[in-house]
Amino acid sequence: MPISGYILTVVVAYLLGSIPTGFLVGKARGIDIRTIGSGNIGATNVFRYFGTAPGLLVLIVDALKGVVAAALVPRILWSALGASGDSLEWLQIIAGFAAILGHNFTCWLRFKGGKGIATSAGVLIALVPYALLLIFGVWLLVLGLTRFVSLASICASFALPFATWLTNGSSTMIIITGAMAALAIYKHKSNIQRLLKGTENRIGAKKSSPVSQTPKAST
Repeated sequence: MPISGYILTVVVAYLLGSIPTGFLVGKARGIDIRTIGSGNIGATNVFRYFGTAPGLLVLIVDALKGVVAAALVPRILWSALGASGDSLEWLQIIAGFAAILGHNFTCWLRFKGGKGIATSAGVLIALVPYALLLIFGVWLLVLGLTRFVSLASICASFALPFATWLTNGSSTMIIITGAMAALAIYKHKSNIQRLLKGTENRIGAKKSSPVSQTPKAST
C-alpha cells in the first residue's frame, strides 16, 4: 500500500467522522446545541433537550459514521488501490481512529466536537464486535445503578481494552482499543469534574426548555 493510500484513508474517514450530526439537528430546530445543557453536540445532550426521536437519529448516524469509516471506506480504497491483504486490517484501524478524531475534533466547528462514544461503538462493530457486547453490558449495568450516562460511558471505556483482550487477543487491537478508551475518558474530563462536585445530570432529571435557558458562550 503506497503512503498516499493511507493518507487518503485518513482524510476520507476523518471528514466522514467530522459530520456534526447533533449540531445540524439543533440548527434545524433553530438552536445551537452548544449553548444548552452540557454544550456537547452528542446524542445525550440531544436526547435531553430535543427528545427521543432526534436523539435516536443522532445516535444512529454518529454510530454509522464509525461503521462506514472502519468497514466500508478501507475496503473500497483497498480494492481501488490494489493493496495486499495484510494492509486491510491496518486500513480499518487507521480509518476507524480517524473517524473518531473527526467526531471529537470536527473541522466544521473549530475542532470542538463530541465525546465520540457512539462513533467509537460504530468502529468497534467493525473491528471487535464481541468486545463491544461486553462493554455494552458494563454500560447498561453502571447506567442502571447510577443513572449517569457519563459514568456509564467512562466505565465502559475503561473496560474496553480488557474486553478486547478477552474476546480478540490481538496485541494490536488491545493497544488500539486502549488508545480509544483513553481518548474517550479524556473527552469526559468535564463530566468527571461535575461527578466529583455532585452536579452531573442523571437520566430522568428535570430539565429546562432549551429556548428558555441562558445561552452559554459559543466555542
